[in-house]
Amino acid sequence: MRHYLQFKDFSREEYDYLFERAAKIKKIVKSGQLYQPLPGKVMGMIFEKSSTRTRVSFEAGMYQLGGHAMFLNSESTQLGRGEPIEDMAKVMSRMVDIVMIRTFEQSIVERFAEHSLVPLINGLTNEYHPCQIMADIFTYVERFGSIEGKTVAWIGDSNNVSRTWLQAAKVFGFKLKLACPAGYDMVVLDGQEYGPDIFETCRDPYVAVEGADIVTTDVSVSMGFERETLQRKKDFINYKVTEQLMKAAKPEAVFMHCLPAHRGEEVDPEVIDGPQSIVWDEAENRMHAQKAVIEYLLLGKITD
Repeated sequence: MRHYLQFKDFSREEYDYLFERAAKIKKIVKSGQLYQPLPGKVMGMIFEKSSTRTRVSFEAGMYQLGGHAMFLNSESTQLGRGEPIEDMAKVMSRMVDIVMIRTFEQSIVERFAEHSLVPLINGLTNEYHPCQIMADIFTYVERFGSIEGKTVAWIGDSNNVSRTWLQAAKVFGFKLKLACPAGYDMVVLDGQEYGPDIFETCRDPYVAVEGADIVTTDVSVSMGFERETLQRKKDFINYKVTEQLMKAAKPEAVFMHCLPAHRGEEVDPEVIDGPQSIVWDEAENRMHAQKAVIEYLLLGKITD
């Protein structure tokens, strides 16, 4: 039994397979055909943090695979009344076939996984967001063939998404250049070493995007940091992705954003709604990439 808790949980070879499966499953859906390898299977979805894209992509994806997704939040479970996550894991995993959790600390998904009888997928924690970056890289690979040797420029807060980009850089062999204000530097939590060929930090966004193939960002006030809104908006005022900034990247560079976006804050409307933006493909591909992960965790490699 496998879990998907961090991006580094899968190897490069496994991701190559998953991208192949995601592309095939996406093609089947786009052609109007049915592909339902999971009839009768149930996914339990635990949301301690709310989300639009995570819920819709997992729920629609599981349905398209022939299964059913069950939505659970803190108010509708005993988690909101203090039930230990270990107890919930022992109970839920006897009733469902796979679980997805979107929650706070990474330790919560790790503790659930330790006591679960079924595979667990990390839908987001404060530390990592593996499904998002898998979808992002799949979107790039779908268009350009390979991300190996490329440069990804991250502009803004070094949060769970950028930390997952860092893990992905090591798996796929590309470089992450992060531009953030002082006090917001990347904190590496996984114990891995990331040399200068993989990771570079700077203060100047123009230095980060120079020669970049992908320019990406996120909101400056992530979920859980709302009390710091005024200070963060002030600190990140010079870390907006503008048309001028995009011109410093490669001419064929694309813009990505995990969404939701705050136009005029971390990105200008002309960029996110412009010709270099692939955020809508990126958002859709969350569903297709996650379906490949679900299929892999429940059925293993499909050889047909």
